[in-house]
Amino acid sequence: MSNDVLILAERVDDRIALVSSELCGIGKKLANEKGGSLVALLLGGPGTNDLAKGLISLGADKVLSAEADILTGYNNSAYVKVVDSAVNEVDPAIFLVGCTSVGRDIAPRIAFRHGASYANDCIELSLEDGMLCAVRPVYAGNAISHVRSKGTSINMASIRLKAFPLTDVEEGRAGEQVQIDVSIEAGELKMNFIESRQVESEGVRLEDAEYVVSGGRGLGGPEPFQQLAELGKLLKAAVGASRAAVDAGWVPTHMQVGQTGKIVSPMLYIAVGISGAMQHMVGAGPSKNIVAINTDAEAPIFQRARYGIVGDYKKVIPALTKKFKDLLEN
Repeated sequence: MSNDVLILAERVDDRIALVSSELCGIGKKLANEKGGSLVALLLGGPGTNDLAKGLISLGADKVLSAEADILTGYNNSAYVKVVDSAVNEVDPAIFLVGCTSVGRDIAPRIAFRHGASYANDCIELSLEDGMLCAVRPVYAGNAISHVRSKGTSINMASIRLKAFPLTDVEEGRAGEQVQIDVSIEAGELKMNFIESRQVESEGVRLEDAEYVVSGGRGLGGPEPFQQLAELGKLLKAAVGASRAAVDAGWVPTHMQVGQTGKIVSPMLYIAVGISGAMQHMVGAGPSKNIVAINTDAEAPIFQRARYGIVGDYKKVIPALTKKFKDLLEN
């Protein structure tokens, strides 16, 4: 086994995902402490090889890029095959992924194949006697767990988005790029990627947003989400929703925050008419500051909120919107 650290970088459309920068930062730190190199792996369809070069400027000493039509769109059978091959080739001491839909799907499969220790959704990573130590929230953030790898094989972890700082870009930095041959036929796979449908939306993506305004069952219908959108536009915030609002058909699925939706970690999360069930807090819990607006003073969301307003959103949201307008104009 080498002392290298391998990270699974990701791309979003025609750019490298922000989580890749976070992975490079913590990956480089751990690689330096281990006395090894940082190796980054990027998979995808056309354009991946060109995008992969950017990982060198983010700190990667070596970049493995796998570009193939069959890797356009996420297919776990194809991705796992390529990632597993790269892990065998690099034989790293540590393998890091982002706690994204892709990372959460791939990492357990790779850990099983290699008998690896795996810590999910980590907010801190360090080395102790050469072993990977991790800090991770459990029980929807109500407790913090400190774990240490067994060290019997590679050590694996997924990192929570925005829990680690972005690494500085160093233009002109030297590094090696190796293009991986991808020889996978569609017939070998148990599932096939059919199509990708673009969802038309304005503003910032939920996962990248610094500010999020979310609505839940307490709004009573789809119309109030227009008020949230108005407040969101004013704050340059993304608008999200609880699963109850999505299941009711009030808003589309891509707006869902929670265990079966998206995990967000903004500086400010305004929860309107959301009770704060554990499943929702898995997605919203990483937020730095939560403001809860609810008529039920006993709602669980108030236990997690930094600020709470017990009141009717029909009065509170217009008042907040007006106050923000006044503040932003002055």
